[in-house]
Amino acid sequence: MTSAIPPHTPGPQVRARTLVRNPKLWLVPTVLSALVAVGLSLLYMGGILNPNENLHRLPVALVDEDRGTPLPGQRETLGKQITDGIVAAGSSKTSVDWRRLDRAQAQDALASGEIFGALVVPEDFTASVAALTTNRATVRPTITVLTNPGLGSLGSSITAQINQNAAHQASLTIGKQLAASTDVPTTRLLLADPVAVTTQVGHPIGRHSGLGLTAFYYTLLLVLGGFVGGNLVNSGVDTALGYADSEIGPWHSRHPTVPIDRTQTLVLKMVMTAGISLLTTTLVMVATIAVLGMDASHLPMLWLFSYCATVAVGLGVQAINAAFGGIGQLVSMFVFIALALPSSGATVPLEATPGFFRFLGVFEPMHQLSAGVRAILYFDARADAGLARGWIMIAVGTALALVFGFAMTRYYDRRGLRRLTPQPA
Repeated sequence: MTSAIPPHTPGPQVRARTLVRNPKLWLVPTVLSALVAVGLSLLYMGGILNPNENLHRLPVALVDEDRGTPLPGQRETLGKQITDGIVAAGSSKTSVDWRRLDRAQAQDALASGEIFGALVVPEDFTASVAALTTNRATVRPTITVLTNPGLGSLGSSITAQINQNAAHQASLTIGKQLAASTDVPTTRLLLADPVAVTTQVGHPIGRHSGLGLTAFYYTLLLVLGGFVGGNLVNSGVDTALGYADSEIGPWHSRHPTVPIDRTQTLVLKMVMTAGISLLTTTLVMVATIAVLGMDASHLPMLWLFSYCATVAVGLGVQAINAAFGGIGQLVSMFVFIALALPSSGATVPLEATPGFFRFLGVFEPMHQLSAGVRAILYFDARADAGLARGWIMIAVGTALALVFGFAMTRYYDRRGLRRLTPQPA
C-alpha cells in the first residue's frame, strides 16, 4: 500500500475561492441534484396526496345472506335490493370493484388478500326490518363491515369507509320506505335511519404486526440490505483491487492494481454479494423477530424468501454498477428505491394511486417482494396471496441481473475497454 499524496506537497496550492467561480465545476452536481430533488418530490408526494380521488377498482366483496320473506308488495328481499343498488350505483364508476360472493368465498378471499374488505347483509335482515313496524321488534337490523388489516391500515380504513357509506345510504333508503307506512311523528323519526352498521376484522393479524405495516418495513429492510450491501461490496472490491482510492479521514491510500477484466470482477462482486447476504438476512430476522418480537410464522420459508430477495436486489445493483460505472449508484437508487417505494402498494394500495404508479407496480421489485412477505406474515404463506408472484419476481430479477450485467461486461472486455490504470507515483 502506498500513499498517493505525500504529507507535504511542495508548490503553490489552489484555493477554494478560485475554483468556486468555475461554472463547469458547478454544472454536473447542480443538474443532478435538481433532477433528483424534483423526481423524488413528484414520486413520493404524487402517490399519496389524494387516495380517495385516485381509487381504481378497489376489490371489495358484497355478501347477501338475506333469506327472509320479501316485504309486502315487494318481490325481492331487502338484501337483494341493497346489493343490487350498490352494484348499480358503482357500475358507472371504476373506483370500486364490487364482487358478489357468498360468506365462505368472502372469507377465503379475505384470507388470501384478494379483497380489502366485505359488506355482509345477514340472513334475518328483511325479517328484522319488517319487525320494526310491529311490536315484535327485538333487535335493530344490522349490516356488518369486514376489514382486512393484513393489506395495510390505510387500505383497510378506506374500504371500511366505503362500506359504511354504502350501508348508511341503504339504511336511509329503507327508512324512507318504512316511514311512509306510519303517521306517528316519533315512529317516523326512529325509522328514518333504522339500520345499524358494525365493523369487524374479517381476517385478524397479530398484535405485533404494526397494523399491517410490518410487511412493508420488513421488505424495505431486505431491499436496503441488497442495495446498500451491493454498493459496499462494489466500492470495497474496487478499492482492494486498486481501481479506487481509499480515503478515511485524512488518510489516503491506494492498493496496487490487480490485472483483472470486467467480467471476472463482476463474478467476484456477485459471489461476495450472495455470501454476505447470508449474514445480513439472518441478522434482519434476528433483530426484527427475536429482539423486537415481530409476529411471524413459517420462519424457514421467510428466511429463504428474504435471502433470495436480498440477493436478487444485490445482483441487480452489481449489474447496474458494472454497466454504468460511477453513476451506477444513482441509477440503482432510482430502480430499487425511488421508483419502488411509492409503487410498492404496501402503505397506500396501488388501487388508490395514480395510473403511473399502478404501471410501475407491474414490474418494480418492491411491490412483488412485499406481496410475498405479506403472504408469509399474514396469509399463511398462501401462493395465491402473493407468494407465488414474489418468487416469480425474484427469479426474473435474478435472471435479468445476470444477463444484463455479464452482457455489458463481456461487451466492454471485447472492445478492449479495460479498467487498468497506471499506478500513481
